[in-house]
Amino acid sequence: MKNYYRVMQGRGGAYASTAHAGGYIGANFEIPQNLNADLGDDWRAFNKKFVPIFMARHPGKTKIGAGLACGALWTIAKGIAKGDLVISPDGTGTYFVGEVSGDYFYVDGEPFPHRRPVRWLSQTIQRADMSEALRNSTGSIGTVSTITKYAAEIEQLIGVTVAPVSLPADPTVDDPVAFAMEKHLEDFLVKNWAQTDLGKDYDIFAEDGELVGQQYPTDTGPMDVLAIKKDKSELLVVELKRGRASDVVVGQVLRYMGFVKEELAEPAQAVRGVVIALEDDIRIRRALAMTPMIDFYRYQMTFKLLKGAP
Repeated sequence: MKNYYRVMQGRGGAYASTAHAGGYIGANFEIPQNLNADLGDDWRAFNKKFVPIFMARHPGKTKIGAGLACGALWTIAKGIAKGDLVISPDGTGTYFVGEVSGDYFYVDGEPFPHRRPVRWLSQTIQRADMSEALRNSTGSIGTVSTITKYAAEIEQLIGVTVAPVSLPADPTVDDPVAFAMEKHLEDFLVKNWAQTDLGKDYDIFAEDGELVGQQYPTDTGPMDVLAIKKDKSELLVVELKRGRASDVVVGQVLRYMGFVKEELAEPAQAVRGVVIALEDDIRIRRALAMTPMIDFYRYQMTFKLLKGAP
């Protein structure tokens, strides 16, 4: 299946036009070496080798920031497959659109030496023409974001008709019936984090003033939110579920917590988890009773109709 990515070329898309003119997408991350010998299918193995190299060149960075950077580098160099579609903002509201056409290559001495060839299309996408959901996804923090679930909209915007991408049902949700606005639950939580009970003790993880803790990638999928206790003693994995959460989500959060403990946490940092859903049931309560390091929160939604003045 063809996948779709937003690739940021420099801060604010500063190098997008250069990459477009040169027929490539690229990355830097100040790792000045050819990666061909290290581009296996396991990005975790790639990170294990290059996170220490990245941190040695960026002594002020955390393991979390280093993991995100190296993961993005692997995605551009290897994870994006030939035939996948990429869109790249130029900083003015225009997105270049192209198809990745070849394998990784290295150009020594260039600002973006780690490259993939791209066949750029004549069509572009205007940010103003995107749906709110696609604008939010393409405007997310980070070098690379996956936007495959918006494939039908993207293809429509460039004048191609395709069947909508069918995504698998989420097995961690028993009852997904909810208002359509619930798809904004994660963005709403992030924007209003400081007003929540969690926000009293934790901050969403940030690096260099930018939030990087939303949709943080792991080897079993992205975490919804990665937060850190204000005294830096603990990392928190937050998983949001629309509707009633299944007990399967407990295993999912434990996997994320294991990744954080093994790959991101400092030796003295503890790791906890939180599940946020509309409802729970006896199965998840039983599972959580044996996992005291995971808390459960229910969210409430308020919907009002206010009659206008006669």
